Amino acid sequence: MAPRPFWKGYLKLSLVTCSVAMTPATTESGKVRFHTLNRKTGNRVVSQYVDAVSGKPVDEDDEVKGYPRGEQDYVLLEDEELDAVALESTRTIDIDMFVPADSIGWIWYDKPHYLTPDDPVAEEAFSVIRDAMGSTGTVGISRLVLYRRERAVMLEPKGKGIVLWTLRYGDEVRESEDYFERIGAADKDPELAKLVGKLIEERIKPWDPSMVEDPVQERLLDVIASKKKKRSKKPAKATLETEEQPSNVIDIMDALRKSIGSGSRKRK
Repeated sequence: MAPRPFWKGYLKLSLVTCSVAMTPATTESGKVRFHTLNRKTGNRVVSQYVDAVSGKPVDEDDEVKGYPRGEQDYVLLEDEELDAVALESTRTIDIDMFVPADSIGWIWYDKPHYLTPDDPVAEEAFSVIRDAMGSTGTVGISRLVLYRRERAVMLEPKGKGIVLWTLRYGDEVRESEDYFERIGAADKDPELAKLVGKLIEERIKPWDPSMVEDPVQERLLDVIASKKKKRSKKPAKATLETEEQPSNVIDIMDALRKSIGSGSRKRK
């Protein structure tokens, strides 16, 4: 059963408007989460803001946002001032431009959401916008207030629906050239390239979600289950295979040949 949408509003393109609902495409609800407790009483520990100098608790009414401009010197901003610079509408996705679908690099993608029509009446307008983006090979760009911040968002047609991606801010993305340009151009041995290609071919498998399962999560659940049953026996610690430490100087050709032979024997 699909979860209830966490956001409802309108999708707008010029004079075409339809009601839509949005749900995050990913979830962390299955993750093991812990509360911090007082060991002596078993009660939960509550976090509280305290004055960094006096050490006294600060009342909620006295909390204010501050932007540092020097040591122990801040520009204070009230909630009303922060609200004044936000978007006027937090419930309308107004598509104001389109860009080629392949022009936005993966590094700009932040968080995906499923966007669907909110009622049967909205389906026609929703479908027209979705199919038009698909036929022109474009994605829509808009701005929206989500998670208490104004964000640029990208709308990508996907099957019968639309995937809405929040995009990273410009100051969050580092240019890859700043790092990759330092890598020198080495003379490549054609024989090495063939061996690496063969090694890759031996390890090609169809994608399966089980490839990204969290083994630590499973072990934590086992520990919790054993605690619930009040077992006296302590759960065994996960043993890690000891790997042979590679030496600093290696023969790449010899290592590749051994790797290819090893992979073939494992499959047999």
